[in-house]
Amino acid sequence: MSEQQAGRPTGGQAEYRITNPATGEVVATYPSTTDAELEQALAAATSAHRDWSRTTSPAGRGALVRRVAELHRERREELAGAIVTEMGKPRAAALGEVDFAADIYEYYADRAEDLTRDQPVDLLGGEGTAVVRRASLGPLLGIMPWNFPYYQVARFAGPNVVVGNTILLKHAPQCPRSAELIHQAFADAARELGAPEGVYVDVRISNDQAAAVIGDPRVHGVSLTGSERAGAAVAEVAGRHLKKVALELGGSDPFVLLSTDDLDAVVEAAAAARLDNTGQSCNAAKRFIVVDDLYDAFVEKLAAAFGAQTSGDPTAESTDLGPLSSLAAAERLAEQVDRAVAQGATVVTGATRDGAFYAPTVLTGVSPDNDAYHEELFGPVAVVHRVSGEDAAVDLANDTPYGLGSYVWTTDAEQAQRVADRIEAGMVFVNCVLADSPELPFGGIKRSGTSRELGTLAAEEFVNKKLIRTAG
Repeated sequence: MSEQQAGRPTGGQAEYRITNPATGEVVATYPSTTDAELEQALAAATSAHRDWSRTTSPAGRGALVRRVAELHRERREELAGAIVTEMGKPRAAALGEVDFAADIYEYYADRAEDLTRDQPVDLLGGEGTAVVRRASLGPLLGIMPWNFPYYQVARFAGPNVVVGNTILLKHAPQCPRSAELIHQAFADAARELGAPEGVYVDVRISNDQAAAVIGDPRVHGVSLTGSERAGAAVAEVAGRHLKKVALELGGSDPFVLLSTDDLDAVVEAAAAARLDNTGQSCNAAKRFIVVDDLYDAFVEKLAAAFGAQTSGDPTAESTDLGPLSSLAAAERLAEQVDRAVAQGATVVTGATRDGAFYAPTVLTGVSPDNDAYHEELFGPVAVVHRVSGEDAAVDLANDTPYGLGSYVWTTDAEQAQRVADRIEAGMVFVNCVLADSPELPFGGIKRSGTSRELGTLAAEEFVNKKLIRTAG
């Protein structure tokens, strides 16, 4: 992911402002949280946790999260409009993200009691009983990115609020309006249901303040979605204070094509997997690994599919791709592509920039000595590799510092399972793309992160799994 997806907690005052990437216009600036206001937020989250975890039932906590989901649906136009302006997401995609966030909140609301139920332990000997009881830890700090402003928050806040934790949320500095709207949904739900106000608190803090929050003894864990550099910085601070840390970082996911009886359908899926969110997704397919006999046709068809995309005003219904999240992001991507070409890569299509807009691009000839071979290209750029067969495809797929997601396409069911077993990644999708769903755990290995979000595993990250052994 981009370095600016989540600020580094190692220096500097973050500037919270909305700059429309489609126009370059500074729409609004927001004041940062003062130290005094931050102390109030910490006190509120700490006080709220006592009531939230001890006296509110799982069903009651689920009711709050369900109301947050309802408010997302009721306010979807306003919520979507905010991120169209903040980070250039096309309107249809923005509405879809709001709906998906609501789905996630509802998933955890529906399962509040199941996720907190005692787990009996079968004793090997002796009389009595033993159970594992899940209990919340306390206030948590979430550091969230700009690329999915609602979805990322939902998958962190939903399960943790249900299990009884409270949330301090530092959103990306370019997303203050969407962060404010999420906070308002939680505040309105809490007021309607008589829940403590400090269950969820938005804070616009600097990197130094974030480091101080991680070190505060009242805070019991931190979750970050962002760049490797940001993750390393947060993990370093958390480690010094012996705090649990969950990291969801970058990715350079392979899309392995071994066989197909419908190449057009595969190319359509490949384009969707790369260009979703204008290519700004950590688990997008980025490296396309194609066997010899399909390679030439795949490259030709993928270039045509990329060239058919419409880029422009993200508020227009006909727009497929918006701008990148900022001018700086587009300039950074252009520099990476230009350097890749200078080091021997070939541009099949694209590789042009107009302000924050970057044309969908297909690169070939990226060899292991090219920087782009190991980098994450965070935008609408696909790198296509030719391989001789299954073994070569798996070797290339695993030749990366990342290990988030992956995609395998084959007509051979046994081969699909064999390759899925061999790929070094936290997720493998076989013959499908964009198949994320609230019940499916999300996360990676290697430099892609250390945790799981979504599904029931997300509710296991920040809980005390307390053993209670009772004699007979």
